[in-house]
Parts: sequence; structure tokens; C-alpha cells
Amino acid sequence: MTESAIERPAPGTRLKFRWRKWDGGVHWVHDCVYLGQDQWGDWFGQIPGWGSSRPARSFVADHANVTLMPPSGDYAFTHNAAPHRTRVYIDLAWDVRWSNGEPTGIDMDLDVVDRVDGGVYIDDRDEWDEHRVGYGYPADVVEFLDALASDLEREVTARTAPFDDTTVAHWLRQLAALELE
Repeated sequence: MTESAIERPAPGTRLKFRWRKWDGGVHWVHDCVYLGQDQWGDWFGQIPGWGSSRPARSFVADHANVTLMPPSGDYAFTHNAAPHRTRVYIDLAWDVRWSNGEPTGIDMDLDVVDRVDGGVYIDDRDEWDEHRVGYGYPADVVEFLDALASDLEREVTARTAPFDDTTVAHWLRQLAALELE
């Protein structure tokens, strides 16, 4: 299905963003709302009080955040509103896309993080090393995602769009304008 042929919900529609692991196992499920689309992809928001859960763990968002699902389907970029200590959290992924009217993806362990007090870095390399063997990630996928993690680390450090404050501020304003509970 082409990107333009995907039926998207109306902005303001509540959804679940469903993650799974490479073997199909359930991973994170995030309460979110569809915000709309721009040249970078589809944007989702989460307000304080909405939940995220996975087997044996859950939490409630303390701060608003917005997440970009780019058409490439190889990561999901989340920006947390201030004063959250983690400004950026990018989940490197596989097959991030619309499925049955909701966003889904395979979490591939590597993350690019920008913390207010720690700068930009690639996180969870130990989990990546363990899972690429344990789940049997194909060599071409490993090579691609290793390179993508480094590219994203550079782009987040440089704050190039869509990782810049201007792009994210627009979507945080869109989220704030919705009357959600």
C-alpha cells in the first residue's frame, strides 16, 4: 500500500501505539492521539496521565510528548515537553507502519537519547548485542540499523529537522489545543 493510500484517522482520534519484539512477542503499548501529518510523517501525542505498558511494567506520562512515525518505518522519534529530563527518545525499529488503523512497529532495542543532563548518545547497545544473536536479526538489518543509529545521533546533536525545536513545538501546540482527558 502506498503512503498516500493509507487511511488515517481524523486528528484528535485516540489510539494505541503497539510495539512488538522481533519474534512477535508483545512489547510496549502507548495511549496516544493522532495529531496529523507533515513532510516528516505522522505525528501522535500523549498527555500527562495517559499510560504506557508492557508485560511486567507500566507507567503514566508526567509530561506531554509527541511522537513521529516517519514513512521509512525504521524508527519512532519521541520528544518530551519540558521539564522532562529526556528531551529526545528515538526507538530504532523495523516495520513501523499503520496496521488495522493503528500505529505498530517492531522495537529493535537500539535507542538514540538526548538527556538534558547527559547529552546525545546511543543507548541499549548491550540489549542490541544480546537480542541480535538471540532473535537472529538478519545481517543486513543489523548493518542498516547500526548505521542509522549513528546518523540519527548526529542529526539529533545538530538538531536538524524534524529533531529541531521549531518542528516539535508546532506538534506540542497541536496536542495542547485538543480538549483531551
